[in-house]
Order: sequence, then C-alpha cells, then structure tokens
Amino acid sequence: MSSCWDVVVVGGGIAGLCAALAARRSGVSVRLLDNGPFAMRGGNARHARNFRVVHGEPTPYVPDSYQASEFRAELDSVTGGTADHPSTERMIAGSETLVSWLIEHGVAMQPPSLGVVPYSRRTVFPLGGGKAMVNALYRQAAALGIATSSDSEVRALRDVACDGWIVEVAGSAPGKSVIEARTVIVCAGGPGGDAAWLRAHHGEAGDGLMVRGTPHADGRMLDHLIGLGAGAVGDPTVCHMVAVDARGPRFDGGIVTRITAIPFGMVVDPAGARIDAVGAGQEPTHYARWGPRIAACTDQTAHLILDADGLQRAAPQAFAPIVAESIASLAVALGCDPATLEAAVASFNAAPPASAGRLVRAPFAAYPMRAGITFVHHGVAVDDRLRVVWADGRSRDGLYAAGMIMAANVLRRGYLAGLGITLSAVFGRLAGEEAARHVAR
Repeated sequence: MSSCWDVVVVGGGIAGLCAALAARRSGVSVRLLDNGPFAMRGGNARHARNFRVVHGEPTPYVPDSYQASEFRAELDSVTGGTADHPSTERMIAGSETLVSWLIEHGVAMQPPSLGVVPYSRRTVFPLGGGKAMVNALYRQAAALGIATSSDSEVRALRDVACDGWIVEVAGSAPGKSVIEARTVIVCAGGPGGDAAWLRAHHGEAGDGLMVRGTPHADGRMLDHLIGLGAGAVGDPTVCHMVAVDARGPRFDGGIVTRITAIPFGMVVDPAGARIDAVGAGQEPTHYARWGPRIAACTDQTAHLILDADGLQRAAPQAFAPIVAESIASLAVALGCDPATLEAAVASFNAAPPASAGRLVRAPFAAYPMRAGITFVHHGVAVDDRLRVVWADGRSRDGLYAAGMIMAANVLRRGYLAGLGITLSAVFGRLAGEEAARHVAR
C-alpha cells in the first residue's frame, strides 16, 4: 500500500490520545480521527476527576501506598472474578507508570495539599480536571506532528489483507474520504450514547435513561467491528448507572449532575411511595446501586426527600433543591399524592437509617432523579496484545482496540472509582506501542 499512514487511530478520547502519542513516540506516522466536534474533543475524559494507580510509597500526588495486590483484589470483588486475567494484569502493571508518563506528555497533577480534593491513596487527580488533561495531550500531539481531525466519523474499515486497511470517513463536508492505513487502533468509546441504541437494548425504558457522557460514543464502530466478524464480550443490557438530577441535560451532564446526598434522606417513586436499593448503604459507590433501581421505576424517575438537617449535610448539587415547608406541600410540588408521601415519611421515621436520621425538621427538600448511564458492560474482544479477536478465535495483526470499546474484557460487571481513565490510558498506550511494533516488522 503506497502513500498511507502507519497508524490511524479512531477516536479522540483519552484512549485514542494515549495510543496516538505512544505510536508516534515509537517513530511511526499517526493520524487521529474523532467523530465529535472540536469543542467536545476528548470524549468522556473531559468529565474525569481522578484515576487509579498502583504506587509502593507516597508520591507528591498521592499519599501512603496502594499495592497491585489490593488493586487486583478490589477488582475481583466488584467483577465477581469475571475479568480477563492477562488484560487485568497488564492494566494493573501499566497503572504504576501512568502518572509519570502523563506528566512527560504535559499533564499536570494536583498535589493533595492544593485545593479541595478528598483523601485518596488509590487515585490521582489531574490539575484542572479531565478537560485540562485532554487539552495538554492534544497540545503534545500537535507538537509531535500527529495529524488530528474533528468531525470525522469513520463509517467503515475495509481489510486489504496483508497490506493494511482502507478507512472510510464521513466528515462535515459532503461525501466521504478514504484513508489508507497500515494499522488501525479503534478507540471510539463504548455504546450507549445513541438514543436508538438504548431503545433497541432497553426497550421503552431506554427513552428515560440519561447519558452522562458524550452523545458521540454511539456504538457504531463496535457494531461495525462485530459485523466484520469480531468477537463480542459482555452484555449490551448491563450498564453502570448512577443517580443523576433529572433536570440536567440528557447527554453530557458529566459528574456534576450526579446526586450524592441519598444517604441523608429517603427515596420515593413518582407516586410518593418509598423505595430502596438493596445493599446501597452509605458506601462511596452507593449511587451506583441506585441507578438501576431508579431505572426500574415508572418513567425511570424517583425523588430524593431530605429535611433541613439532611440538606445541610449534603454537598452542593448542580441544581437547587425543590423546597417546601411541609411534606404535603412538597408532594404537591413534585406531583405526588400528599397522603402517600406522608405515609412514606412516617414509615421511614419509624426506623430511619443511621446515616440519615428522621425527616422531621422543615423546610423539606427534594431532588428529582433519573438513572444516568456511565458506560455499558459490552465491547469487542481483544487478546493480550490488544489485537481484535474474531468470533472464531483468530487475532488480526494490524487491528487493535483500546479504551471503553474493549473495557468489558476487564469489566464484565461492577466498577471501581477512577478505573475508566486508568483502563483507557493504559490500554491506549499499550495498543499504540503494539501497533508501532507491527509497522516496524
């Protein structure tokens, strides 16, 4: 194949950026194609707060230590031991050098003493958040001569045997263009950002689900790879969902619309009847237990009810609460039956959770909630070199996948805080290195 790119990366989020940078640093030519607009470049990494890393001792950016054995045990606990072992081990090992690698590529980290961040010996916080991290990596990509294109949706990959791939791209201009590539790394994100896809896999309930990230992670490249014969892993009907404010945008609300005050109050369905989420408690991940429970409610809607004490204990939210001087008047404001909500509060007050206390002090407040999808536990199968694995078990040299499009190899279920960025960045970096080695052969 003449006049072609050594590596074409499909997707401009954290996985795609790390893949492109790693490949370029290995001496090959790289082009990155992102289907989103320039203003939304970076995918869901724009919303990131922190990422999980192994470290044997305190560093300027994370206190104490967090061992590989702890990472492995916690991941096994949330996934039920379903993670692919070789992929998991590569991710855990790669996390140990991730901070230094990102710093080398222009990303600043936040010292624990700077600003207001929670104590964490498991995670590091990029200074300025995910958007600053993404912008730094794009600046580094430009400095290294990586060609990047926004509004460039890859519609198809055509295998040309040992010579590489034809990449068909539909951009903002009429028609489509064709790009030749020796290798392709697909980092286009997982499915779930497309309303039709949600409806197809979740029925009418899919219309009531909110998507916390970009609408451009629409699953089309995943479906295309599976259509070409790639193997699939995970379950398209299983999602990581959390409680979010129902008044937020349907797409791209990010972390700021998440409702974190549930341990301080009571949750009711749209009619005002009390509901619970088994095992939610007041653990840091309680909100993930509530996502599926809210999705099961009528119209995929619920309300968090707080009294003045609970509201004072709750962290500030993106939207102001709905406030009333009595439970009955709060019910009217929410469209609930006052008698039903008053009975729910009386039942709750008879045996309140220790974290909440009784709902007795006015004013009373409510947050309307929906389930917000973070990601779907479904993706394309890869081997330990990040090559896409076909349904018949073969691996195709020259075609790689990294990031959330292959995350189900590690995360068939469950989640750990800060894992999304770690998984995407580590596997993106490894895929870029693997692709460059393939080109050099």
